[in-house]
Amino acid sequence: MSDMAIADEACLARRDEAPAAPRSRLAVALIELALAVGSFGIGTGEFAIMGLLPNLAQEFNITTPEAGYAISAYALGVVVGAPIIAVMAAKLARQTLLLLLMAVFAVGNAVSALAPSFESFVVLRFLTGLPHGAYFGVAALVAASLVPPSKRTQAVARVMLGLTVATLLGTPVATWFGQAFSWRIAFGAVGFMGALTVALIWLFLPKDKVQEGASPMRELGAFRRKQVWFTLGIGAVGFGGLFSVFSYIASTATQVAGMPESAVPVMMALFGSGMIVGNLVGGWLADKNLMATIGGTLAGSVVVMTLLWLTAENPYMLTACVFLVGCSVAIGPALQTRLMDVAADAQTLAAALNHSAFNVANALGAWLGGLAIAAGYGFASTGWVGAVLAVAGLAVFGLSLASDQRSVASSASRS
Repeated sequence: MSDMAIADEACLARRDEAPAAPRSRLAVALIELALAVGSFGIGTGEFAIMGLLPNLAQEFNITTPEAGYAISAYALGVVVGAPIIAVMAAKLARQTLLLLLMAVFAVGNAVSALAPSFESFVVLRFLTGLPHGAYFGVAALVAASLVPPSKRTQAVARVMLGLTVATLLGTPVATWFGQAFSWRIAFGAVGFMGALTVALIWLFLPKDKVQEGASPMRELGAFRRKQVWFTLGIGAVGFGGLFSVFSYIASTATQVAGMPESAVPVMMALFGSGMIVGNLVGGWLADKNLMATIGGTLAGSVVVMTLLWLTAENPYMLTACVFLVGCSVAIGPALQTRLMDVAADAQTLAAALNHSAFNVANALGAWLGGLAIAAGYGFASTGWVGAVLAVAGLAVFGLSLASDQRSVASSASRS
């Protein structure tokens, strides 16, 4: 089947299988709010731990780097859980699946707050990460089904807005509570947000029917679509630059730009603000021209990352670049929608895998950035590492476009 035929099939799948769209704007807004609260809780739980590692290390009598294993365990849970859950839960209605996913997330965080040992905490972080990717994937499909096709990426962006707001508000607040009182309180609060999401989804998302013909084998069909692999590759590689910079932004600000430590929270807030702006603007642009938004975001990332590398010693330039690097999250909703277009009738698995790809980007960017720093190139080198990753993402994007063009030419010659 050609890629163009796959896109047409995907449109039919969205129309035939998605839950019926509510008639009122209020109903749509309430559903989006419920889903966004879930993404806010997930974002807060994922990132707050980064500021609580010293607290964990102190309580469990381990080193801070050893405490970082908890972050890796969660990320591994995301990567592993997304495809497994999407395939195994193929015959569940979307409302039911979302409720189960958030229930697992809520319980996982609540029990994490009671972990008696570091080993048990690591296991619990892995289990809590399992529903992450599947939740975002299914939530994106539901959000897209509630609005006209011309506005679907903006709907996806509004759901993902909770994740970006978590970076700006949820994570700093949870970190402060964790440092001032106990890290256990922070995870208990995230568990409460998960429980709140369960209640909101139960109240506002209409119960839908199991999709006709749904099966694990149909979902596994996503792996046969080369455009699915191309799109996941763009996210896994091209998005890594953001994490390369974000992982070491505090040290870059203080040791390269000579900024005081009190400026670090400001830089983090600017980064989070950029993510919010990029998410919303990216969703709007993607509904105008999806592929141009993906390519343009990657090209813009190359420029911004290079500029950061060259001007990191200047506090003003670094501040501007950090905001713009945050804006590169604009590619997230666009890639989510692209996967809907190319996955045909295996949309749940493809949509869930998007967040596995982002977690691969997280690990790849932080790892490569760390290698550059350890090699003696300094913290500013995370900028050129990010630029190289964005160029690599552009290369995968080019391969995707070329494959599409070959499919169009092949279809035209047969007709």
